[in-house]
Amino acid sequence: MLKGSFVALITPFLENGSTNYQKLKELVEYHINNGTNGLVVLGTTAETATIDFEEQKKIVKFVIELVNKRIPVMVGAGSNSTEIACKNAYELSRLGADYILSITPYYNKCNNEGMIRHFEAIAKASACPIMLYNVPSRTNVSISIEAIAHLAKNKNICGIKEASGNMSYAMKVSQYLSDDFVMFSGNDDIILPMISIGASGVISVLANICPKTVKNICQYALDGNYLEARMLANSSLKLANALFMETSPIPIKEAMNYLGFAVGGYHLPLCNMSFENKEKLIKVINESKGVINL
Repeated sequence: MLKGSFVALITPFLENGSTNYQKLKELVEYHINNGTNGLVVLGTTAETATIDFEEQKKIVKFVIELVNKRIPVMVGAGSNSTEIACKNAYELSRLGADYILSITPYYNKCNNEGMIRHFEAIAKASACPIMLYNVPSRTNVSISIEAIAHLAKNKNICGIKEASGNMSYAMKVSQYLSDDFVMFSGNDDIILPMISIGASGVISVLANICPKTVKNICQYALDGNYLEARMLANSSLKLANALFMETSPIPIKEAMNYLGFAVGGYHLPLCNMSFENKEKLIKVINESKGVINL
């Protein structure tokens, strides 16, 4: 089940800032109908840090009931407080999540032993397997290779979302991959090289508007058809990079609204793109219509 393209789903909002559940339903069905292999809800792309926990539970329950086991659902449940991360994982996993995605403890900058204890505690609290989330550009901390070697042996830790963009680091992680501990790319621009060193797929922002394209890049690469994978990856590369010209999910929401998905705005402190960057993004979108799946 942990293979292919998992979309890092945005959270659609109404004008008053509340969750747009009708639109969320449309997005879930859009991804299922377009072959996305799995959903990631309440990740970074979902603006989870600005959604209170009661609303988070409501979103997770809604999505899990709607999906009804048609594809796996991974739920973000991290915190820089181990106690809160454990509570979140405990409650959200028991709503029926297939996997929990747990970010490194940002800001605290714990040592190696603290990192190991943090994730071991979350794995113990969760009713389903957890995936580690390494994204030092946001957290200013990375999981050491020594910690990976230790955590990969934990029976309730199923893998890592590796979003550092550092292929040397990813190569070191790859020596600990197995049927029980997988790696997903957290970056849309390096899906192919990540799969070439053992990754099983991607947790993708790009898939919000290019579900078939991202799925096919993964499938071609996993099947060993690197020529087709490379051609498709190159055709979507400019768009993948444009979606990070400002902090995600600002560009992907701008792109979705431009393309007619009508997903609404943001929760502060995120807000609309600058005029100049929006113009650049629209230009790239218009040049990339062949890879966008409407």
